[in-house]
Amino acid sequence: MKQVTIGQLPPLDYAGAEALNSICTNLTFAGRNLKKILITSNDQSDGKSWMTIHIAINLAQRGRRVLLIDSDLRRSFLVQRYKMSFEGECIGLAHYLTGQCDLDDCVYESDQYGMCLIPAGRDVTNPVSLLDTPYFADTLNELAKHFDVVLLDAPPVGIVIDAAEMASCCDGSVLVVEHKKTRVREIAECKRQMEQSGTPVLGCIINKVTFAGISEKRYYNRSYYRHYQRDYRREDSHS
Repeated sequence: MKQVTIGQLPPLDYAGAEALNSICTNLTFAGRNLKKILITSNDQSDGKSWMTIHIAINLAQRGRRVLLIDSDLRRSFLVQRYKMSFEGECIGLAHYLTGQCDLDDCVYESDQYGMCLIPAGRDVTNPVSLLDTPYFADTLNELAKHFDVVLLDAPPVGIVIDAAEMASCCDGSVLVVEHKKTRVREIAECKRQMEQSGTPVLGCIINKVTFAGISEKRYYNRSYYRHYQRDYRREDSHS
């Protein structure tokens, strides 16, 4: 299997790491039958791809065999944003769906142990014609036989319909929204579109929340949790 190296990701602070652990624990407890999970957002700036890649790494660190599929065939930024370096030519999902390569040719083993990646490949003008086919569903089913979790980093459902098309081939979907930006009616519309695919919405991740702003007073008693935060920072400084 060909290799891909993922550029260094910005480190998480204590609150971010705990929130990510909570998200991944909830996904783990959602059920063994939920293997193909699509992650989308309302807008392209909500932090969906950042969240997806961190979830993939976190699940891999828990001993799961994880495949991350960059399924934004219109305008993917995952490879450029995280400065991924591929062994040989970068061949991705678009190449496979258009018959230009075999499935094994676009699956890369990453330098994050237990995590593999299928990049988007080349941009496609009308990806719906490739996604709304039994061929795409069969591909996901085949991949699910070889991985514990298949995560799809999908385009924003609030902008294009691609995510809803892909969701119909998945076991569940997750919506990422930006705190204090995404409106309630936008969230409701995204949820409606995803549910129309017949796939359950597993939950909503509120992203870009400041820890001091809402969590510290309500959920974390400073005197009780202070030593956990101190130990976490100490371990992070030695890593």
